[in-house]
Amino acid sequence: MAALVLDSQVPGVSPYVLTMRQAFRKGGPKPITAFTIGALSVELLVRGDSLWAHIRRENAGGLALRAAHLTSDFTCEKEDAKEGETARLRVTSVLGEHRIVFRTSGDALEHLRMTVDFTPAAPMLMPFLPRDLYPLDGRGDPLATSGCIEAGQRGLNVGIVYFRVEEPAFGNILYFQNLTAMNDYFRATGTIPDGVVGGTWPELGYLLPTASQKEAPEKAPMPAGVPMTLSDAILVFRHDAPPHERESARQFLQMLGVAYKMLDLPPTDYRDWIGRAERTLHDLDHAPAATIRHYGHRYVHPYTASEYPDVMVQMSLISAIHDWGRWCGKPHPLEAEFKAGLGKFYDPKLKTLRRYLPNVGDDKDADAVDSWYLYHPLLNLGHLALDGDEEARALFLKSIDYGIKAARHFNYKWPIQYKITDFSVITDTAADGRGQTDVGGVYAWVMLQAFELTGDKRFLDEARAAIDAAIGLRFNINYQANLTAWGAAACMRLWRITGRQVYLEQSYVYLGSFFHNCEIWESQIGLAEHYRTFLGVTCLHDAAYMAIYECFDSYAAFECYLDDSGPDLEPAARMLIAEFCRYTLDRAWYYYPDALPPEVLSPKQREGNGYIDRTLCFPLEDLYPNGQPAGQVGQEIYGAGAAFIFATRAFHPVEGAPFRIYCDHFVRTMEHMGDRALTLLVDGGETCTASLSLVRLKRRKLTSTRVATTGGDMLRPKAATADRIDYHIPANGRIILTWE
Repeated sequence: MAALVLDSQVPGVSPYVLTMRQAFRKGGPKPITAFTIGALSVELLVRGDSLWAHIRRENAGGLALRAAHLTSDFTCEKEDAKEGETARLRVTSVLGEHRIVFRTSGDALEHLRMTVDFTPAAPMLMPFLPRDLYPLDGRGDPLATSGCIEAGQRGLNVGIVYFRVEEPAFGNILYFQNLTAMNDYFRATGTIPDGVVGGTWPELGYLLPTASQKEAPEKAPMPAGVPMTLSDAILVFRHDAPPHERESARQFLQMLGVAYKMLDLPPTDYRDWIGRAERTLHDLDHAPAATIRHYGHRYVHPYTASEYPDVMVQMSLISAIHDWGRWCGKPHPLEAEFKAGLGKFYDPKLKTLRRYLPNVGDDKDADAVDSWYLYHPLLNLGHLALDGDEEARALFLKSIDYGIKAARHFNYKWPIQYKITDFSVITDTAADGRGQTDVGGVYAWVMLQAFELTGDKRFLDEARAAIDAAIGLRFNINYQANLTAWGAAACMRLWRITGRQVYLEQSYVYLGSFFHNCEIWESQIGLAEHYRTFLGVTCLHDAAYMAIYECFDSYAAFECYLDDSGPDLEPAARMLIAEFCRYTLDRAWYYYPDALPPEVLSPKQREGNGYIDRTLCFPLEDLYPNGQPAGQVGQEIYGAGAAFIFATRAFHPVEGAPFRIYCDHFVRTMEHMGDRALTLLVDGGETCTASLSLVRLKRRKLTSTRVATTGGDMLRPKAATADRIDYHIPANGRIILTWE
C-alpha cells in the first residue's frame, strides 16, 4: 500500500484520524435524522465505529462531532425529542446504553449543544477514547483541511478549544466542554479534567480523562446501571474568520457569552463582607501574628507571623483600608499607622521604592524584584494620591521616573525577576519561555494615574507604548490574572482619553486571555466539594490553584473598566465581567479558613509561610479545583484587603432608610426620588439576574418594601427574615425601590 502523503503543516496523524477518514469516504447508512441551524445543516449518522454529527455549510466544508465511540456492534434509534430539544437518540450495545441529546439555535450566532449520557451494563473501566471533533473538507476528509488553533484549555481552566478552519473557509468555531456536568464521572473514576480540551490539527475537542494503567484502574470503575454524563459539548459558529487578533478576541468573548448563557449556572449566596471587614480590622490590630515593628513603625507580615514586610503588602492593605474609611465616613486609624512607615521603603539613591526594608535578612536578595512588584505599589499609591492624599502623591511622583526607566530598559517586555540596582536579569522567562507578559498592562494603568495627577503628556505616551508593545501576544498575554485585568482597564481608559478605537479593541485581547484562564465550571472533585470554583481565576496562567489576591484585585480592576465603558462596549464582555464579579463575591468567602471544615485545610504550609490559624480573619492564598487540601501556600495577610474591597463595592448606605442595600453587581447610579423612594441602575448582562438584598441596620427594624422595574413589573422577594429581604432583579436596567 502506498504511503499517505500529508500536508507539510500536519505533523502526523493518529489511527483514529485515518479510521474516521476512511469511514466518511466509504459512506454508510442514511442519516438517522437531520436538522438545520441557520445556514448550517446537520446530519446524525453512523460511520465506522462511531455515531457522528456531520455539520456542514454549503461549499465551505464542515465538522464531524463524535457523539459515541463503540468497540462492538451497536444499534441506534431516534426517540421523541422533549421540550427544548432538537433531536434525541438512544444507542444500545453490549457496553450499555448511550443517550444523546442535541439542542440548537440559529439566533444571532448559530450554536449547537450535544449532551451524552452513558449507562454501563457492567462496572466499567473506561479505556482510552479518541477526541471528538474533526474539521472536514467538502468530501469529508480531515487531512485536506487547514486552520489555526487560537486557544485550548490550560490546566483546569475553562474547557475550550477556539479555532478557525481556513481551508475550506468554514469560519471561526468555539468548542466549549461543560466540565461541571461530568463531576459524577470524575469522582467515580478518580480522574481530573486537566488539559483535556484542545488537540492537534485535525484532531480536536475533548479527550475523556481515564484512569492511568499505573494507578490500579480496577479501583475506579463506572458503576453498572448508573447513568453518567460523558460529554456536554457546546459549539458556537461564525462564518467569517477575524482579520486580526483584536477582532478574534472580540469574537471569542461573543461566542463564550453564547456558551455561558446555555449553562445551568450554580447558585450564589449573600455574604456579610461588612462583618468580615470589621473582624479583619480587629485581627490586624490585635493579633501578634499580623504585624511587626521596625524603625519605630508598624508593618504587616505577608503571612501569619512570617516573611519580611514588603512594600506591595503594605500598599495593598493601606489602599483597601483607605477605601473602607471613605465608605464609613471617617479614616480608620490603621491607615495612618501603616502609612507612617512607608518612607523606609524608598531608596533616595535609586529614587524608587524597594521591595524590602533596609534591614531585610541575609536569606533574601534585597536587590531582587519581580517586574510587577515595582509597579503594583505605585498603583495603590496613585489611588491614594488621586483621592487627595498629598503624602502619597509626593512619594508616587518621586518614584515614577525610575519605573519609566525600567520599562524603557526592557523595551516594555519585562523579565520575571531582575536586580533593581542595574536591571541585570535574574530570571528571564518561565519554563514555557514567557516573561511577565502582562506587566505592561499594570504599568500603563500607573502611567495613566500619573497623567491624571499631572496632565503631563509623557505619561500618556508611556501608557500607549506599553500597550502597543503587547500587540501580537494574542491569548498569551495573561501571566498573572490581576495584571491582565488592569491591562484591560488601561486599554479602556486609553480609549476614553485618545478616542482611538484600537485601544477599546485591544481591551478585548486582555479580556479574552483573562477568561481563557478562568475556571468556568464548578468542581466537586475531592475536597473541592466544600467550596466553590465557578468563574474562579488561577493566579498565574500555568498555576494549579485559585488565589484570593488575584481574585479581589481583578474585581477592583474590572470596576474601573466598567466605569470607563459605555454603550460601545461589546455586550458579551460586559456580561462576562459582571458575572465574574458576581461569583467573586460569593466564591471568595471560602478562602477564609473559618468557612471551611478543618479537614479541608492543609496541615503544612510552604516553607517560610507561617501556619493557618482558623481564628484569624485572614484568607488562605490557595484553593484547588482538583480537590487538594486548601492553604498549602499559606494564610496570606496581604490578601486581607479583600473584605474591604468587597464590602465597599457591594454594600450601599441609604439615607433615611432602616437598611443598607447589598447588590452583587456594580450599581452605576442610585438616586433618591423622594423621602422613601429611590432608583438604582445596575449594569450587567442583558439577560442575566442580579441579587439585591435589603440588610437591616443595627437597632432598626425592616419595614414593608416594594421593588419594581421601570416597566411596572413588581418583583417578589425570594426570601425574607427580620434581618434581610432578598430579591432577584434584572442584571441590566433601572429598578425602583420604595419603603414605608
